[in-house]
Amino acid sequence: MNVGKSRSEVSTMKLINVTNSHSRLVMSQLESTDAELVKVYTAGDTLVIYTLAPSHVEILLYNNKRKIRHSEIEEIRNYFIQKLPENSFNENEIKVLDSEGLIEISIPKKAS
Repeated sequence: MNVGKSRSEVSTMKLINVTNSHSRLVMSQLESTDAELVKVYTAGDTLVIYTLAPSHVEILLYNNKRKIRHSEIEEIRNYFIQKLPENSFNENEIKVLDSEGLIEISIPKKAS
């Protein structure tokens, strides 16, 4: 999914890091998956879970009050892509899976 935005564009959505408030979730992810880093953010009523693993990055978006808008998905996706090292992933391999109230953005890393 190519959104046509440059890596330098600035996000207008406010993401607030609330990782400390979700310590059990973070510990569970670190203990039971290949995750090396887990961070939790809120964007209004949407919970965003960012997981960094050796071979991929996963970004989960969850909102139990309403359907997550496509513009929100794109903005959050672009925000985190900007934070990844240049040439560490192939844009055309990014997958966005949409379930009811849950969005998963999967970004496979290039083999190093």
